[in-house]
Amino acid sequence: MAKINVDPEKCTGCGTCVDVCPVGVYELKEGKSVPIKADECLLCRACETQCPAGAITVTE
Repeated sequence: MAKINVDPEKCTGCGTCVDVCPVGVYELKEGKSVPIKADECLLCRACETQCPAGAITVTE
């Protein structure tokens, strides 16, 4: 299973991760990205590479 870390200090709430995730792992809550379905992560790392703030880290 993937371990997804979103740094709340870096996250700007832009929603890029929500848009690029093919399985809908993320939601925006209170202006920040939250991985609500981490167990469904495909480890494609699209969120990690597309996050303009560099706030997301995905590890196996």
